[in-house]
Amino acid sequence: MFKRLSLLLVSVTLAVSGFWYFTRPPAAPPRPPLTGPAPDLAGFARALAPQDFSLPRDHGPHFDYQTEWWYYTGNLTAATGEHFGFQLTFFRRGLTPGAPPQAGLSTNQIYFAHFAITDVAGGRHRGLERFSRGAGGLAGATGEPFAVWLEDWRADALNADGSQVRLRARDGALALDLTLRAVKPLVAHGDRGLSPKSEQPGNASYYLSYTRLAAEGRVTVDGRDFAVTGESWFDHEWSTSALGPNGVGWDWFSLQLSDGRELMLFQLRRDDGGIEPISGGTLVQADGRTVRVPAAAVQIEVLDTWDSPATRGAYPARWKIRIPSEQIELDVTPWLPAQEMQLMFSYWEGAVRVTGLSGGQAVSGHGYIELTGYAGSMQGVF
Repeated sequence: MFKRLSLLLVSVTLAVSGFWYFTRPPAAPPRPPLTGPAPDLAGFARALAPQDFSLPRDHGPHFDYQTEWWYYTGNLTAATGEHFGFQLTFFRRGLTPGAPPQAGLSTNQIYFAHFAITDVAGGRHRGLERFSRGAGGLAGATGEPFAVWLEDWRADALNADGSQVRLRARDGALALDLTLRAVKPLVAHGDRGLSPKSEQPGNASYYLSYTRLAAEGRVTVDGRDFAVTGESWFDHEWSTSALGPNGVGWDWFSLQLSDGRELMLFQLRRDDGGIEPISGGTLVQADGRTVRVPAAAVQIEVLDTWDSPATRGAYPARWKIRIPSEQIELDVTPWLPAQEMQLMFSYWEGAVRVTGLSGGQAVSGHGYIELTGYAGSMQGVF
């Protein structure tokens, strides 16, 4: 996102007043509050026009922009038949523009990460989070070679252009160790990578994806270790922007179909119940060619809902997606309804399965969906 998505402006107001340099010895960071004064955007770059991208450099951090994230999601199957969904996401938040100091514990960069596994057979979804300063090797990102990490949660390139990576994350009895390999070219969403989030100039991100990566490795749940294979999706976005003034949240879809196509869609929801006209997405053909999908070409119908007992958020829980111009009609259903991330802020991020038509032919598939703003507005948060 939108990752993703996509779409994120992480308003993490740290327990620091009067200065942005952190000089304390390393310690478990406090849980950052979500509310506070509006972030100071002075000096940060804005996503205003398409630009050329170079790999692996542009897999790495863009310190002139305030917010950035690297988003891995996927669906995995064990040799014994169990199905798992996973999410491993790294977020970077700049307190001031520019790269951090090269040495010491002083920094102007904060990182946080989310790690989750959905165990379908066990009927359980678990989400975890960590925070750290971007200094002293605690957290950081590089482009050449590509790597992003927060303590021992990591994504590391295995080849020169960063199209193959190893993911590692462990927390107690929950662990992930996967090798991912892109089987299709990098996708630049929107206008050659420039993805607007509202009609306001500069309220946009640069948004790149590997929409289909072959995945292989191991998942550990409650101390039980599973050899798994499957498919993953990678989103990388950077921006200095926020939701529009009437925005409350977004719905983000990443779907991988059995005919070799992938579909990314996003809806930016407003407080009047409407959808921002700038919403839309990208259809990736089997040969890697892309088709930009405007909001007017998509029909998304909610068929069911799930009410969170923890946050009282009422989330969509099944969808019918139609794109008549592409002969697409899909029924999308969560593998489990309860895949809410109850972390620094609450949102729903979960594995889904797909049936329906693509190009007028029967297809199946899987993917991930992110839903924000249903357990409280994201205004002042993103």
